[in-house]
Amino acid sequence: MSIIFDEAKRMITLSTKHSTYQMKADDYGYLWHLYYGSRADGQDFSYQYLGQDVGFSGQPYEEKDSRLISLDTTPQEYPSFGVGDYRLSGAEVVNPDGSRCLSFRYVSHEVRNGKYSIPGLPASYDQDGIAKTLVITLKDPSSKLGVHLYYGVFEELDIITRAAEFFNEGEGTIVLERVSSAVLDLPFGKWDLIHFHGRHCMERQFGRAPMGHFITEISSGRGMSSHQHNPFVILCDKEATEDRGDCYGMMLMYSGNFEAKVERSQMEDLRVAMGIGSKGFAWNLAPGESFFTPEAILCHADGFASLSHRYHRFIRHHVTRGKYHLAHRPVLVNSWEATYFDLDEDRLVALAKEAADLGIELFVLDDGWFKGRKDDNAGLGDWFDTPDRLPHGLGSLISKIRALGLKFGLWVEPEMVNEDSDLYRAHPDWALSVPGRLPAMGRNQLVLDLSRKDVQEYLYGALKRLLTEHEISYIKWDFNRCLADVYSRLLPAEAQGEVAHRFVLGLYGLLERLVNEFPDVLFEGCAGGGGRFDAGMLYYTPQIWCSDDTDAIPRMRIQHGTSFGYPVSAMGSHVSAVPNHQTGRPTPLDTRGVVAMSGAFGYELDLGKLTDAEKEEVRDQVRMFREDEALIHGGNYYRLTNPTEIGYFTAWEFVSEDKNRALVNLVMDIAQANSFPLHIRLKGLDPKAVYRIEEADGTYTGAALMYAGYSYPRVLGDYPSAQIHLTKIE
Repeated sequence: MSIIFDEAKRMITLSTKHSTYQMKADDYGYLWHLYYGSRADGQDFSYQYLGQDVGFSGQPYEEKDSRLISLDTTPQEYPSFGVGDYRLSGAEVVNPDGSRCLSFRYVSHEVRNGKYSIPGLPASYDQDGIAKTLVITLKDPSSKLGVHLYYGVFEELDIITRAAEFFNEGEGTIVLERVSSAVLDLPFGKWDLIHFHGRHCMERQFGRAPMGHFITEISSGRGMSSHQHNPFVILCDKEATEDRGDCYGMMLMYSGNFEAKVERSQMEDLRVAMGIGSKGFAWNLAPGESFFTPEAILCHADGFASLSHRYHRFIRHHVTRGKYHLAHRPVLVNSWEATYFDLDEDRLVALAKEAADLGIELFVLDDGWFKGRKDDNAGLGDWFDTPDRLPHGLGSLISKIRALGLKFGLWVEPEMVNEDSDLYRAHPDWALSVPGRLPAMGRNQLVLDLSRKDVQEYLYGALKRLLTEHEISYIKWDFNRCLADVYSRLLPAEAQGEVAHRFVLGLYGLLERLVNEFPDVLFEGCAGGGGRFDAGMLYYTPQIWCSDDTDAIPRMRIQHGTSFGYPVSAMGSHVSAVPNHQTGRPTPLDTRGVVAMSGAFGYELDLGKLTDAEKEEVRDQVRMFREDEALIHGGNYYRLTNPTEIGYFTAWEFVSEDKNRALVNLVMDIAQANSFPLHIRLKGLDPKAVYRIEEADGTYTGAALMYAGYSYPRVLGDYPSAQIHLTKIE
């Protein structure tokens, strides 16, 4: 059983294939967190917590005489605020009387078959009946604020999900100022924090730091999960590596402001709390109302590779949805770096003809196709084509491209509006802006107020019209600036702290309607590249444009960091022109292909400028990707080197679930004179099996390749690459 309740001890134990999670309610209703880690059946872990005089920490009133228990020093499942625990809390509120104290006590629990869902928010799903749900109810007896703690247990997948639902049973409005989806206490050990920082064109860079006696915050207040920080963190022991060591992952399924706070306290324990960003957040919870937090996805594993495999498998099978979440993704060509805003039907059709001849399956028309869009200063919001952009209309272009045997895709940026647009001239109040204050601009555009139903309906109607009137197989959904001036003209002053979250709810509601109504359309997320690369968006868009930096060399670092939590099938990745438009770096076509094929594969360059030899190489790349796609997207991913460390080559590997096939990719980062061979130790193979390396026409045991390794001859030139295909023969 994945959920066991010991009634005599009031102890609840969650079990997955390789982990145990345990909590216990004491005589006063405090819910202690006892253990989360490698599976250990049949044990009450409360033996670890010894009563002692805790001195200046203080005690609950019920323990005022013994002085042996303190909220400030004991691990808790969902810690309260203002009542004696001075560490990070699960929630912070303003009660109707102005007080801010909150003391949650255990009331009851319930076990359900299947997986819970969250109204209006993305959440992992269970179509096969393999999950169990635990709901624990806590209440504050004074304020009458309660919280349902939801736990989804995927036993075979080693995943536990968490969410919270606040409900007000009192007589006055309670203001929620901070709401965590999950809190996790790690009482013993010394820990490192791994996070994924960055900027535009350099997202999700791997960062690792020891946790000292301070509070660390990984967060975004930009209205999106952001280029700068990702809503995914790992806590690991100081000796943890790819192959071994305690690792705890916590990932938030949310695309807006978030925070993950980590504190190492006076008693050396570690606490992490993750949820909606509290900066500027204030939700008015009236009597009888409920508020749901986003879902957090938790995983414990031995080593980073195992942690990644579990997240990858879970996201592909229980987060992404629809026709394309496990199916073949069409190889595409995107027009952006080929034409930018210089659109011409003949030029676009010529690009499509080249694509069809090279075996590419999908043509994507990027920015610039709609009314007034000659540059990025006008047009956003007016989602219809006009003669000044496409003289014969979007329909004419689509029919000509589909006649070539290609599918057609289109770029949109629905959440944005330019001042120079018919939409803004008609509805300036639809943009997020503060009356009497000039708004901050980004890319000369404003953000539409998606908290408003009328804005949502306008966008739904415009996008539905496009998808109904035209044969469109793919939508690239972009988002090219952060939120500022977060103010809605429809909400009263006391509700303005709700706008940022209501914006995200509006986005999710719009996406939910469209993906359900147009199930054959492949939606790809984008936010200036990877500025909204999170599990929340993956619920609606099974792939996300990984970064606007299409240079293969920095892309390896971007994809490396992304791979710790997200599957390669989610990473939109393209071969672009050289010298690269972002960095000016020239790299060989085969290297650009090797890097881009480790993702949702495509091209973004003027194919007509390629030489005949390069075109033949593109044909080979498309053919190879189709042959290897199931292995790349469905196999286990291994990081064989760390591109953030000093080295002269980067290597990564895909191994099929049955261990019958493997693919190793190598890219030389630094050219060196008199260099030695590229030596790698492979991972994930069957040690007792014999494998044939196709490129070398040799056979090797899995044990030899993993323990002794394999040496690839040194390669000269600027950033050369190689691929090694392995097939199990006995």
